[in-house]
Amino acid sequence: MKLIFSIAIFIWLVSLSACYYDKEELLYGNNNSGPCTDSTGIVSYSQKIIPVFQQFCYSCHNSSFPSGNITMGTYTADKAIGLNGKLFGSINHTTGFSPMPKGMAKLNNCHIATIKKWIDQNMPNN
Repeated sequence: MKLIFSIAIFIWLVSLSACYYDKEELLYGNNNSGPCTDSTGIVSYSQKIIPVFQQFCYSCHNSSFPSGNITMGTYTADKAIGLNGKLFGSINHTTGFSPMPKGMAKLNNCHIATIKKWIDQNMPNN
């Protein structure tokens, strides 16, 4: 009887763990507002990129206080660091780039993928 009870408890515990989402983008989404960027559409600068930059970048990289001589906060400035490779290299923590955001954990995979997709789409101002 103890064996049957133990097996039943084990099966119940295993079934509970099967319901757990282990994909970061399903747990947290992009800015906690849903799943990661859709894989087919154009990434919106105003709706997807600016909110991430506001949360993680603009407080240190603005025209009043351009940390590391990097100014962000306008489409032109944001596109310039996307074009020169510093944006992706830094947020991806690529060797040879200063890891950003400074003193914080790396952006989640969804944020990085969204920014990368925007860069790959030639950084539209939309």
